[in-house]
Amino acid sequence: MPGLWYNAHAPEYEQKASRSIIHPFNVRGYSGLTINPYQGCQHRCAYCYATYEWSPEFYDRIYAKSNAPEILERELASWKGTKVDPVMVSSATDAYQPAELRYGLTRKCVQVLQKYKVPYYVFTKSAIIERDLELHTKYRDNCFIVWSVTTCNEQIRRIVEPGTPPAARIFEAIEKFTLAGVPCGVNVDPIMPLVTDSEREIGAVVEACRRAGVKHIFGAMLRLRTDIWDRMKAALALLGVEDGIERYKKLYGFEEPLAASYVACDKDYSKQITGMLEEMVRAGGMKSDFPDHLGTREIDRSCTGQKTILSYVAT
Repeated sequence: MPGLWYNAHAPEYEQKASRSIIHPFNVRGYSGLTINPYQGCQHRCAYCYATYEWSPEFYDRIYAKSNAPEILERELASWKGTKVDPVMVSSATDAYQPAELRYGLTRKCVQVLQKYKVPYYVFTKSAIIERDLELHTKYRDNCFIVWSVTTCNEQIRRIVEPGTPPAARIFEAIEKFTLAGVPCGVNVDPIMPLVTDSEREIGAVVEACRRAGVKHIFGAMLRLRTDIWDRMKAALALLGVEDGIERYKKLYGFEEPLAASYVACDKDYSKQITGMLEEMVRAGGMKSDFPDHLGTREIDRSCTGQKTILSYVAT
């Protein structure tokens, strides 16, 4: 299968040292902190926002920040001030992509966050997180696990995100977390016009969430950028979307070449689709927002000077 994001070969792994790990994070009105134990991602999503000219090998070379847990420990031990915002794990790649099975950096970083009583969100498209079910469960009052699920349609998934597990497998993992009492959410993002924006497509995801015990569901429409548009054009062709390119140009209001900055979908159309999602969520007895149990916390430095036991059990 041809495509600008697809490669049948596994990516190359490489370790590198990082000088810092905690960084400010701002997106769509949300501001906080983030850590990214890896650079690059094996999930190969055609719509990925983290790719661009600064990371040309994003899909094919995965960098493991080998000293991330130690740097995180150092930064939290010397944290300025007494409070810390929730940390997003992670914003620019998937913390539980297959590289985690080799390096275990996400698990080790989570252990450090827990040691200092730092609240955190985990965003993932993976079922590998099952390995850390016990770890997150014991911290369930101070964490929130979010899975990104764009579709339950296997034909679509195999084209637009060929490195991810099937939705059925993801929901198996989600149910284990909800049964353990861990707060869980599903982010239907991006919703792709003409691909995953139908009542049937969105309804299938919402119903799978309901069956798995998910309490929070939210989503947003796909935004376009030069490189994302190049990949989406190929995806639309592979999916056989009739007049897909021209219809996208109308929905997003542009003519090629597309500007380098993000282009949003037509506001009225976006409101219609996201409104449909929210209505389905409410009808299913769920909420279309984040839980309110996380927020700025007092950082606990009473552990400073104690050695962190970083455990990792390979699967």
